Amino acid sequence: MRGATGSANAGAARATPGDMAALLDGSDEGIVLCDTGGVVLLANAAAARMAPGIVPGEPVPPEFYPDGLSPAELNTVTYGGRVIRVRTEAVGDHRALYLSEVPSLPRRTEFLLEAARRLFASLHPRRCARAAVDLGAEFLCDVAVVVLPPATNRRVEWVRAVAGRPGPEEGVLPLATALQVPGLTDALAGLTHGSGGRQDAGAVPDWLLPEGFGPAGDLLVFPLPGNTVPAGAMALVRRAGRPPFDEEALAMARDLASRAGAALSAAMLFREQSAVNTILIDGLLPPDLPEVKGMRLGGRLRSSQQAGAVGGDFYDVYLPETGAGHGIESGIVERPPLIILGDVCGKGARAAVLAGQVRQSLRALLLLESRPVRLLQLLNRSLLASPAPNSYVTLVLAALREAPGEHVLVDLAVAGHPAPLVLRRDGTVEEVPARGSLLGALKKTVLRPATVDLAPGEVCLLYSDGITEAFGGPTGREMFGEERLKDALATCRGMPVDALVERLEQISSEWLAGGQQDDRALLAVRAGGQEPATGTTTGATTGATMVWAETTG
Repeated sequence: MRGATGSANAGAARATPGDMAALLDGSDEGIVLCDTGGVVLLANAAAARMAPGIVPGEPVPPEFYPDGLSPAELNTVTYGGRVIRVRTEAVGDHRALYLSEVPSLPRRTEFLLEAARRLFASLHPRRCARAAVDLGAEFLCDVAVVVLPPATNRRVEWVRAVAGRPGPEEGVLPLATALQVPGLTDALAGLTHGSGGRQDAGAVPDWLLPEGFGPAGDLLVFPLPGNTVPAGAMALVRRAGRPPFDEEALAMARDLASRAGAALSAAMLFREQSAVNTILIDGLLPPDLPEVKGMRLGGRLRSSQQAGAVGGDFYDVYLPETGAGHGIESGIVERPPLIILGDVCGKGARAAVLAGQVRQSLRALLLLESRPVRLLQLLNRSLLASPAPNSYVTLVLAALREAPGEHVLVDLAVAGHPAPLVLRRDGTVEEVPARGSLLGALKKTVLRPATVDLAPGEVCLLYSDGITEAFGGPTGREMFGEERLKDALATCRGMPVDALVERLEQISSEWLAGGQQDDRALLAVRAGGQEPATGTTTGATTGATMVWAETTG
């Protein structure tokens, strides 16, 4: 009895092939068993649903073996429009594939993610318009058109994308022709016309649709909302015979119009600001240095990392104009060329604007006055009267005069600025004994001007403290200092003036070694109309003199 019972129990415990098949088919996970040659031996119902190409007796589709028949721990494949995660394991001499479908995002969610990614990928209005119509043609309609706001010449730009065709098309139309699209007049004014944007598809003008498209079956027109004014309008067209836009498509179209309007508005604002910035920066950048008879000029200006293209250091050149002289009361004479180099309080755009104001103020003052000391005194009064806070400026003014023997006399006035340096023909470097008080701070300025006599080949260097106060060197914390600048200038003996300022700027940059830099400016005048060849030197030193006197005002 006991033996018979045991035999019966053992028989009942054995699962039949049908039981195994039912068990596998009841699993939500796809299960595929392959032999060593990659032929499918068994596939459950879930596997057949996910990948109809998996058939017993046939080789397993190659997508499921990324490296031939080598098993992978985990792999993700796209098959038949589905994303399937595949786990491969060895089962004796066979291979078992376990398949699970990765759920796809709802279409509207996928659309919103794509819209956010594409629309805000650029700050160029046309690229934003192209992205908008591409999204419309891909997700919503057969033809998508964006009409940008009309320009002053009563013409409008449009961008069109057609489903299944590569690349959007662009064009320009008279505004009156564009407004033949039903509802477009209101849309460009920021209004949604009709029932939720739906318009009469039978009234679509020929220009809106591509050639050979056929009749339109459904038409939506929406405004593209901007900051204060509309950023344009969008038209979405489905061809005749296709189902009209349903509620989900209408909601997606409104989402597209809203996001496209925000992206276009931001791009247009950025373009306007960039144009304004370009105009302002063009007026603040240093001028191209002119040719001046009997001398050569060279300059370099490097703004700090925080300042961008412009900063608080500046230089300028004012050439003589007949009728300007040493004051109206002195009679009409031709004033000498004047060069300036200065540094205003602060950094960035605010400092650059103040630097531009100083340059323009000097240009106006030169209509009445050309003496460096008197110019600084008048400029100081102007800065004291300025409503802008902290209108402090350090400045060097140098009036340039030709002298016999190709000499150049430099009449210098310094206001709170590092004293200029003079490079003599024998390589010695002298500091000009010109001094003065900061401008914009005190009612009375104390100025000690100096006149420098430059022999042919000698150089007077004006510079800002961004050069000497640069921290760097081996430790990164050591100041460059005036002595290093003098030593560096001495190595430039005989160089053309452009090469001289370029070498000094390079030495300064190497000292910084990529560290934090301030605004830096260099401006040099070299006596003599002929530049030496690079690498040559000039003759011996001359008995040039410097004279100075103290002036207050």
